[in-house]
Amino acid sequence: MKLIDARRDHYRRLAHEQGYRSRSAYKLKELNKAYRIFGPGHYVLDLGCAPGGWTQVAVQIVGNQGKVMGIDATYVEDIAGAYLIKQNIEDEKVEEILSYFERKVSAVICDISSNITGNWSVDHAKQISQNYACTKIMDQVLTFKGNALFKVFDGEFSNEFRDFLKKKFAKVRVTKPKASRKPSSELYYVCLGYVA
Repeated sequence: MKLIDARRDHYRRLAHEQGYRSRSAYKLKELNKAYRIFGPGHYVLDLGCAPGGWTQVAVQIVGNQGKVMGIDATYVEDIAGAYLIKQNIEDEKVEEILSYFERKVSAVICDISSNITGNWSVDHAKQISQNYACTKIMDQVLTFKGNALFKVFDGEFSNEFRDFLKKKFAKVRVTKPKASRKPSSELYYVCLGYVA
């Protein structure tokens, strides 16, 4: 077994043992530990949340004083401590988000990914387009100096999206957590200090 396969299996096994719905839970744990995107008592909006691994981690981190909402176009099984909505991100509806939190949120996290077609340029363009839709929601709900996290399929539009985010945040860091598969084209944009 190659080392990369061993690592991938390690995170999948760990997720199963620790009750997380996806191995991506460890990506969020690692990124949040490194950059403190959100913490105890924070209000967190998880866009494109299915199957719910990031939502589970967010609930644990924010604790009883915080609030977490997850939104996805597909059905997500209930997660204790989180409020889930079945809604298409591209609808950009925010009324229910604002009424649940009753104020702006501390962080917006997006691990969004549409169904992969296998046509790389189509998949990349679609995923970046979904991220732009997420920023339209983010602009209406994220508090001043709040943080955000976006998964990006690296490709021809990713630098343009990063530059777009740089106009909205004090700092944008590009990173790839250890829990990501080495051959995977995914990158994470850690956006700190919302100003726009």
